[in-house]
Amino acid sequence: MLTETLLEDAHAIADDIVSLRRAIHAEPELGLQTPRTRDKVKAALADLPIAWREGPSTTGLVGVLKGGKPGAQPSRRVLLRGDMDALPMPEETGLDFASTVPGAMHACGHDTHVAMLAGAARLLAARREELAGDVLLMFQPGEEGFHGARFMLDDGLIDPLPDAAFALHIMPNARHGLVAGRAGALLASADQIDVTVTGRGGHASMPHQVADPVPVACEIVTALQTLVTRRFDAHDPVVVTIARIEAGTTHNVIPDSAHLRGTMRTLSPPHREALKRAITQLAEGIAGAHGLSATVTITPGFPVTVCDPRAVTLGEAVTTELFGAEAWQTLQTPIMGAEDFSYVLEKAPGAMFFLGVAAEGADWTQCCSIHSTRMMVDESVLPRGAALLAGLAERFLRAGFAA
Repeated sequence: MLTETLLEDAHAIADDIVSLRRAIHAEPELGLQTPRTRDKVKAALADLPIAWREGPSTTGLVGVLKGGKPGAQPSRRVLLRGDMDALPMPEETGLDFASTVPGAMHACGHDTHVAMLAGAARLLAARREELAGDVLLMFQPGEEGFHGARFMLDDGLIDPLPDAAFALHIMPNARHGLVAGRAGALLASADQIDVTVTGRGGHASMPHQVADPVPVACEIVTALQTLVTRRFDAHDPVVVTIARIEAGTTHNVIPDSAHLRGTMRTLSPPHREALKRAITQLAEGIAGAHGLSATVTITPGFPVTVCDPRAVTLGEAVTTELFGAEAWQTLQTPIMGAEDFSYVLEKAPGAMFFLGVAAEGADWTQCCSIHSTRMMVDESVLPRGAALLAGLAERFLRAGFAA
């Protein structure tokens, strides 16, 4: 089997994987346009027999690596994805290769995702004559709220669609080398909530002469928490968090309006739609009861990330073959974060897995999580991620979902 030497071969190119990761980490880019990262990827893989596709909406890349071994007719196609964009936040790690771009940091591990995918591409290219099908290498910008995967799909970069799709996401506060996943909902949908409460401002010493939006806005925030616990089944959870409240300009002026901004997370389409209606009804009702008005805007975000049970079974099989049974963990519950790989999984069966990158022997529960200014990665885990991605592709091309 091709997977027999994958881990050994991945460790042999560890320096290349780490070097690419550090180069990307030092020059983080935001949003849908990540040209420096794109160019680093293409340069790192320039010697491989990969045909590149690019589209008009983003700087995303899809590389096609064609296998040379006759297999199923028609031959299978498998997609591996790594996201490229960073977060708009400062870095406080003190690393030698820390961000050189003020206000931008790879704090969600996308630099490692790209490096591991590039490593997997090299491993698979070395085995190209034994691959019974094609591998699509999806290097995607705009994951951090910009819907990059959806744009790449709309641009036709993944047409025809693959027969299976896989992605890895690192977890710095998870055990060194652990691979985790689950069938069904893995991550939540994420939609943005904006509420504007409109009243009538005036002097703060005479609130009875105005229509104060501030206490009404506060009442809405409190009522949203009751809404979550009393209107929705706890076994199909929802989360509503108001993360920003803005009103007024000084201490003695009641403003005309107050603004709330937050997020809503759900694990099922029915609850997602029901929650949108309930938030609007609640905000408008509370404001109306006080003689004010409320306008609710819900901006759609990523859908639920749903993993195909067959793909998760395949992931567990490849993980245990490469690293041993102790390396796999089945997650008992979903995580309420969100991922735009969900757009790909709406189109093709597949799965995302988490890879623990805490230092070996460290108390991983105390490590900084993703989106922390001090997030750290044990780079010695990265060859395992490259081997896992390559192993998933090789196994699927050879046998489909028959783990």
